[in-house]
Amino acid sequence: MFVTGLVLAAEGSPRLGVPKQLLAFQGDTLLGVSLGTARDCGFDQLIVTLGTASEQVRERVDLDGARVVESPHADTGSSSIVPALDVVDRRTDGLVIMLGDQPGVTSATVWSLVAEVAGPSTPIGVSRYDNGRGNPCWFGRELFGELRQLRNDQDIWGVIGTGRHPVTEVDAVGNIPLRVESWDDYQSLVAQPDSLGVDPPVVPPAAVPTRGRINRRSLRRRRV
Repeated sequence: MFVTGLVLAAEGSPRLGVPKQLLAFQGDTLLGVSLGTARDCGFDQLIVTLGTASEQVRERVDLDGARVVESPHADTGSSSIVPALDVVDRRTDGLVIMLGDQPGVTSATVWSLVAEVAGPSTPIGVSRYDNGRGNPCWFGRELFGELRQLRNDQDIWGVIGTGRHPVTEVDAVGNIPLRVESWDDYQSLVAQPDSLGVDPPVVPPAAVPTRGRINRRSLRRRRV
């Protein structure tokens, strides 16, 4: 299985007044930490989308190993997923979508998601937290044509909720990790224990479910 990771980081932050991608977090930046998690996932291909703050982000964030896709119109509501699809490797079986302003997502959550959807009949996979569905999400290649019709990135939840495609929910630990969309969100994020240097448990790299390493053991599955 060939898996592409897509980190969405093109959204603007008008309520913050500064690029949220560059906010300090855990000795790095918000986007830097999110990309670090994405690298730990061992994706066969890693893509990150950038918006109007692209130049500043490129100066301050380590983008090594990631294919950068410019999406300057994301600030006006256009989807950054659509241009990203143009650079997805032709060998890709599916896409894992992560958010650049949600550093609390762990690589273990991603690994569990991909391991659960690894198979021929799983078009959509969604992480199921204690308080609802959230990212990361999985979209199989058969959904790429539909994703190209997105008007904005939030419309993926419309695709998930239409009922036209089977959706596999994969259990994730805790509540949906915080996103940073306001200063209150940011203050809540940095007040969490993990932001003070308490590292979450690390899953051995051998568990990374990418090409040649998919663990096809039976995991608890709920289809809706």
